Amino acid sequence: MSLLQLNDVKVHFPVRKGVLFNRTVGHVYAVDGISLNVEAGQTYGLVGESGCGKTTLGRAVLRLVDVTDGEIVLDGTDLAKLPDEEMRRFRRRLQMVFQDPLGSLNPRQNIESILSEGMAAHGIGANQDERRERIKEILTRVGLPANALSRYPHEFSGGQRQRIGIARALVLEPDVIICDEPVSALDVSIQAQVINLLEELQEQLGLTYLVIAHDLAVVRHISDVIGVMYLGALVEEAPSDALYAAPKHPYTKALMSAVPVPDPEVEDRRERILLRGDLPSPANPPTGCRFHTRCPWKQETRCATERPELVDLGDGHKVACHFAAGIEAGTVKRTEAVAIVPAGKTDTVPAARTSPESGAPAGPAEPAKPEPEKAEPESSGKPGALGKPEALGEPEALGEPEALGKPEALGKPEALDEPESSDKPESSDKPGASEK
Repeated sequence: MSLLQLNDVKVHFPVRKGVLFNRTVGHVYAVDGISLNVEAGQTYGLVGESGCGKTTLGRAVLRLVDVTDGEIVLDGTDLAKLPDEEMRRFRRRLQMVFQDPLGSLNPRQNIESILSEGMAAHGIGANQDERRERIKEILTRVGLPANALSRYPHEFSGGQRQRIGIARALVLEPDVIICDEPVSALDVSIQAQVINLLEELQEQLGLTYLVIAHDLAVVRHISDVIGVMYLGALVEEAPSDALYAAPKHPYTKALMSAVPVPDPEVEDRRERILLRGDLPSPANPPTGCRFHTRCPWKQETRCATERPELVDLGDGHKVACHFAAGIEAGTVKRTEAVAIVPAGKTDTVPAARTSPESGAPAGPAEPAKPEPEKAEPESSGKPGALGKPEALGEPEALGEPEALGKPEALGKPEALDEPESSDKPESSDKPGASEK
């Protein structure tokens, strides 16, 4: 029997509307029918797009969010049916490492207070001195000095804060630790340190991990079994090496094709699957297979009407796809081949998508842009009109500061008045008549 079992777990959040009556008008199907097993001492990795329900599932295991339906069985006990007080005592066997290490630590408490709070709540240690010695031992395991007890969270780096979060989970001696994006907020070098620390602690203490992440490289490194989630459902589950070597679900194929390969020759030969559209809303999921709206292998039958179940295809490789065997055998052809391009030629994707509209004439269409040249006859056709503003601009050059400082330049304005008197002789005589 597995240490942790999830049977058709559902977490639906109601969508309410109204002020006085506050009626329910729909639901957000964050988790909708997840079933998986985690063996003792195993690391189960859960991957998927942002918003697919990974974190909600992890919180549902701890009962941090209410479970709408299904069973969460830990060592033979259904946590979904436990009363609140019994569940609080049972949480000693289930702990969580959160994504944001700083946000999960109380800034007003020092490290000793943070780590001893859970121990006191669960009755671990006869007194504070005994608890302090236990905390020092755990801090040594996670690579922190003993003098860190009197310091506050803001005095540590991001990697050190995550080590404190791991130490907080370890002081209660749990059976299962749920790691929700444990290294996503850290830089690459610190990520490696934290991942290696988790592996060392698993070997020393026999821990069981449920690792939630979207970094496929991290999940592959640390996980024994990987489950792929899409829109609240599990679409594929397999051992880590088998999943990365031969993904069978179309969504998993697209995920794996997005991972760059360090070998340039392999990178140029392999294909990159580009999914069209965005992740559908969990408040209004598609009927049938939830991936059929973006699937390059979508078929006319069954995909839009019948929801596939997770079926074992052999060697523990489970896939929720009606045509997974046909896709693997090559009998089911791609219906949206334009979305698949060579990985080494991703710069030609826009041309491939617009080829039905532009096609071959896209090349000669570039020199067919003489519109700026058409404006030239307009400027050359009326040279006189353009010459007048230039002549009018000449007096402006006389207003330069250098010309004003010379006595000779002061006489030039009189020369400017001469054209005015010659153009309008009558206007120049009128002032004389008024003086008489």
